[in-house]
Amino acid sequence: MEKGGKDPSGAEESTKPSRRNFVAGATLGVALASAGVYEVIDKLVTPPERAPAETGKPLPPEQYALPAPRVIKDNGTGVESSNGTIPVLIPPFHAHVITATLKVAPNAKALQEAQHHLESVIQDLEKRLPPPPGGLGIVVTWGLPYFEHYIPSLGKSSGFFKAGTRYPAYLPVDLMTSKQQGRTIYALQHARTYPSDQPPPGFGAVRLEQNHVAVLMRSDSLDHIMEGTNTLFGTGPGRAGDLFEVTSIRRGFTGGGHTGRQSLASKLALEAGLPGATSVPEHSPLFLGFTTTLKSAESSTPVSNLETLPGYTDQWPNGYFRYGTVMPLSHLYSDLATWYGEGSAGAQDFPGFPDRIRAMYQPGLSVPQGTVTVNPPTQNENDVFQGVKNSGSYGHNGSMQPTNRLQKAIKSNYGVTYPATTPVSNRGDFATLDNPFHYTSDPAGDHYSSKKAAGLHFLIFVPTTETFNRIRLAMDGYYPDGRRVDDFSPRSPRAGLNAVVNTTHRQNFLIPPRSHRSFPLAEFLG
Repeated sequence: MEKGGKDPSGAEESTKPSRRNFVAGATLGVALASAGVYEVIDKLVTPPERAPAETGKPLPPEQYALPAPRVIKDNGTGVESSNGTIPVLIPPFHAHVITATLKVAPNAKALQEAQHHLESVIQDLEKRLPPPPGGLGIVVTWGLPYFEHYIPSLGKSSGFFKAGTRYPAYLPVDLMTSKQQGRTIYALQHARTYPSDQPPPGFGAVRLEQNHVAVLMRSDSLDHIMEGTNTLFGTGPGRAGDLFEVTSIRRGFTGGGHTGRQSLASKLALEAGLPGATSVPEHSPLFLGFTTTLKSAESSTPVSNLETLPGYTDQWPNGYFRYGTVMPLSHLYSDLATWYGEGSAGAQDFPGFPDRIRAMYQPGLSVPQGTVTVNPPTQNENDVFQGVKNSGSYGHNGSMQPTNRLQKAIKSNYGVTYPATTPVSNRGDFATLDNPFHYTSDPAGDHYSSKKAAGLHFLIFVPTTETFNRIRLAMDGYYPDGRRVDDFSPRSPRAGLNAVVNTTHRQNFLIPPRSHRSFPLAEFLG
């Protein structure tokens, strides 16, 4: 934070670096070994009943797929109910992301040795732990800096590439955007900012990160997450930590209220004393008070793949990255006090529950007071503009549906016909009390504070970066056909959630298929 500024939780920041800030950048070993406040989660809630893991069955080729998702029927309260009508996915309680740069020499021999070592370590983990969510889900993702600096060209030919293919020509091509722009656009692009992006006061600009790798781990068991963390990033026999320089550890949670008990978001917000915590609904899986994992709003796994939908990328039928996807990752703060109508700003911008329904979903939607799980009608672009004309506002969920859902039925490359309104993305975001991260190697640059804050580690699985760009721009009222909701600022309280979220970090990653997750393309160097 700038001198004399305030952090997002309202705490006055010292003008001198605190001892805690120094420790945050100096004690990676402690950070890897401790889950901090999240250690209480497994004591607060009981994991949902899930189908037992099928031993001996191969994991799906997609890294990001959860083999045994749990679906409940929700009656609108956020709780599983015998008379519920809304199918809701129950993700693993724990989700952690660790970002890093590489400590590997940029030559074929070193990279191939690292590739073999990392894959061996991961396979050993998967043998020890059953598949997720009861066990441990591991997703290894790679940023553009990895490909640019470590894979400048391919020295060997293969069924995928010619010898001498240079960066970025071996990356998946975004066919749709390339056709629109008349030049080659790749499915993985550097992160960008958007019109409504605004960090909190004193933070400066949104940080567009340049990590080589990020590892997502998900599980109902914190012990499994911690075992995976220390195996992949700790040092010693059977571990892979010597390959990485950890830049951040991002820990978080979701759910817990579907059993009828108090959710993790409600309980942890109260225990942390967050402004607005008393207004977080008791069964809400996230801080903003609504269920975000409706089954109808999430794609089935293949839809988000690079190769599934015709015309999206060049990975069908035999691309090296087939069964892969793109993962935008960001961190944002949530202003709960304003969102729940507390204080002067909240009383003016979101004075009541109907205002939050309008902002989260769409104007004109009426649901009973206190509803947590809402299944609103799907909006097209004309619906959004008509809503703006009628009410002078648009909703977060509704604004993105014209770009996040198929506008007509499409037959996939696998022969499956997906109807209009099918989502093309899969969300994996999770709530956090980190401010902004559990650990950072750069406390000053990341504006680290030990004071807890309501936040979200947002991640999503999409076929191309441009798919996410279109979705995110629609959230700000900008649409691919050039139409724009331009009657008010994208930071306005009339523009969905934008007034109560502050983005701090962004980076995009490529998720290779499971078969190429460890140092992709290193086998073609030489």
